[in-house]
Amino acid sequence: MGAIPMQQETVSCASDAPAHPRPSAPGSAHPRARACTTLPGGPLAPGSARALVRSALTDWEKDRLPGSERLSGRLVDDAVLVVSELVTNAVVHAGTDVDVEFRLEETAGALVVEVSDHHPSRTPRDSEAEVPYETPEYGRGLRLVSTLAESWGITFRRGTKTVWARLLGESSTPAAEMEAYAGRRALERGLRAAEILAPDPQRAERDRDWLNRGALSFLAEASDLLAGQLDENLVAALAGQLIVPRLADWCAVWLEDEATGRGGWAADGTGGPGPRLARVWHGSENRIEELRRALEKDPPRPSEGLRSGPVPYRWPGEAFDMREEHGTALAYRLIAGGRPLGTLVIGRSGLLRFPDEVTGLVEDLSRRVALAIGAARQYARQATISQVLQRGLLPAGVAEIPGVRSALVYEPCDKGGPSGDFYDLFPAGDGRWCFAVGDVQGKGPEAAVVIGLARPWLRLLAREGYGVADVLDRLNRLLLDDATEAADAAARALVRPPAPGDGPQTRFLSLLYGELTPFDGGVRCTLASAGHPLPLLLGPDGTVRTVARPQTLLGVIEDETYTSETFELGPGDSLLCVTDGVTERRSGTAMFDDGDGLTTALAGCAGMSAELIAERIRRLVHEFGGRPPEDDLALLVLQAE
Repeated sequence: MGAIPMQQETVSCASDAPAHPRPSAPGSAHPRARACTTLPGGPLAPGSARALVRSALTDWEKDRLPGSERLSGRLVDDAVLVVSELVTNAVVHAGTDVDVEFRLEETAGALVVEVSDHHPSRTPRDSEAEVPYETPEYGRGLRLVSTLAESWGITFRRGTKTVWARLLGESSTPAAEMEAYAGRRALERGLRAAEILAPDPQRAERDRDWLNRGALSFLAEASDLLAGQLDENLVAALAGQLIVPRLADWCAVWLEDEATGRGGWAADGTGGPGPRLARVWHGSENRIEELRRALEKDPPRPSEGLRSGPVPYRWPGEAFDMREEHGTALAYRLIAGGRPLGTLVIGRSGLLRFPDEVTGLVEDLSRRVALAIGAARQYARQATISQVLQRGLLPAGVAEIPGVRSALVYEPCDKGGPSGDFYDLFPAGDGRWCFAVGDVQGKGPEAAVVIGLARPWLRLLAREGYGVADVLDRLNRLLLDDATEAADAAARALVRPPAPGDGPQTRFLSLLYGELTPFDGGVRCTLASAGHPLPLLLGPDGTVRTVARPQTLLGVIEDETYTSETFELGPGDSLLCVTDGVTERRSGTAMFDDGDGLTTALAGCAGMSAELIAERIRRLVHEFGGRPPEDDLALLVLQAE
């Protein structure tokens, strides 16, 4: 994070400690004990911030930087919670990108967190520190920060608001404070995830004392439970289990699509799509279905503006017996990134109104539920885009070649969007068939652009009668063309907004491309490898040899000239073509192809059909490492009959 201008700086210190223009003096931190990043102001920001802190702390302890010896386990836990809550606060209240700076003070052994949002902020005119919000605006997230931090506050600069917190190292805390701290932490951590989800029949125990003290730990634990969920229906289910029966007798979550959230309903509630009742939860399971039927008759209506609530909601007395026909219910709009996602409703029988402590706690929880739903929807959108792109980039089927049996294994890795591996096997006319196995640098939409260009051009050039080497020459020039770079830049814009100085980038492609011409007694094969693992030819007697020479990747050198090799496949000969997901499959520091491992594996396939060879190589690759492959995997076997 770059330096922030210090003009007209005013500090609001929210603890008993003295205010500091910055939490620590310049130069008090070791140059390497500092971690900075800018996070998009969306639902994934808190999780990314937690990952930054964990990574930085691990590196500092491993490098034994000055002051790292005071990083106790409880201080690490506190730091992760504090940065999560500060980022959550910035995302919820400002809705902008946030800058996160995390550093270790060498002399004091303290950890300092600064989170700055990009929302324009007015510097208070008075010289004295001024608190811009009433205390309730901070929410219980910042109450948690106040509880864990030695000091915290808000620094206002021109156009920037920074919320900071300072946590003391182990040896910097006096014995009496440590004892009090241990007692407080024991109380706060008494509520574990299992206890949150477990029924609590003792209503009397959920009183003001718990809300004032145990609520802090409740929010922290709830945030961790919700943050890792990638399905919005599961988030809705967890929300119900978190709230019932600790905070309410029952809970319901409606989810809306974007059209509904933007006011797609008619004024009378007709003529447009309504919300979907995703989850209903009651302390007594036998009442859930009856409550669901009652709630479905009266879904919440979108209100004017974007306010998270709470607002009164009609009590569904018809779903309860005489003892519970009266009660109170509240509705909270679920909003993340400025977009309404749904509505959370809670209800409790026998009350005229919810205690303020409960309404405030549920409002804080609803913000976290909304962020989790937003993250789940973002993940679902990306997964859908990846699936659509993946289907569009692969051939609908592989051609059948007279006198040749083919077998294919294609296993894209789920990480990072569409696979960078691709294949093709198609007729080129005049008794010729062509095949290709390729691997694009990277993954996702950027890789999809290259595959979307390469595969159609291969087919077009082959059907125009160009030979193997000429096809690679022309494809190489295509990848270096300005149009390809512009398409690549557009694809990257789908993933993230363009940054200053972020220009088009060429994409490299490794490709094994060949042409097959069947004749009486065999198949003539002409092929070339451009930066790709070399193909292997297996004879009926178990001998294995390479049948191409290495050449430069496509998209690197503009005037590169490619050459090809021609050989014949006799009856029983098998040609194996793979991507680096096979040859570079790892087990610790070892790779599958170390010591000609792929050659050895293929030699053991003598006498097998094309399908059995492909399956055996696939199985050996999977068995080589203790965990599933972390890279895309593609292999093609062509066997002359």
